[in-house]
Amino acid sequence: MEIGLIVLATMLAALLGWILRQSFNTQPWVAEVTPDADHQAPFNAGPKLVALTTLLAVITSFFALILSAYSLRMDLGDWVPLTEPQLLWVNTGALVLASATLQWTRNKAMRRDASSLVPGLLLTGLLTVGFLVGQLIAWQQLTATGHYLTSNPSAAFFYLLTGLHGLHILGGLYVWARATTKAMGGDNDAVRQSVELCTIYWHFLLLVWLVLFGLMIST
Repeated sequence: MEIGLIVLATMLAALLGWILRQSFNTQPWVAEVTPDADHQAPFNAGPKLVALTTLLAVITSFFALILSAYSLRMDLGDWVPLTEPQLLWVNTGALVLASATLQWTRNKAMRRDASSLVPGLLLTGLLTVGFLVGQLIAWQQLTATGHYLTSNPSAAFFYLLTGLHGLHILGGLYVWARATTKAMGGDNDAVRQSVELCTIYWHFLLLVWLVLFGLMIST
């Protein structure tokens, strides 16, 4: 478990470092400015990127604390290892594909390929919703075999970790929905920044899930 926490801290520190480096670069969506807006455009991306970086740092600390509690609770005698549903592997694949699809969409957006924005965003949303639905089905599979929230600490932590991760994905889907609505309305310039930030957030939550999933199936 200690190794898992070190991996989580190292992985997320590397991601946050990459994000901070991006904040010093000129963003593609503000590289071209008009005379009327040249005093505003260079600062369009900075505050939102800093806000996202702060949010990711808070989420990192939050999950690190929960995993620390997981490690401490696991050492007590009443801990019974939980056999996670095999469906979680399928769910993981859906989240990997969602992250990859959003990265592809982001790359197309940076090349100003407007025709790929809406299809890419819709496919990302479909795969992400599929992941969440799969997580709910996994919960149902556990309860059907008698593993309830109060059955054992291992089951309680499973519901806690997967539930909190799912809530963070729902928050990302709210931003995704707004970006998709803008893209459907043809506001491609305004949506590029949202796609960029959503991509960072999706990659982040994918990495968090991989750590959580890896720890749960190994303990």
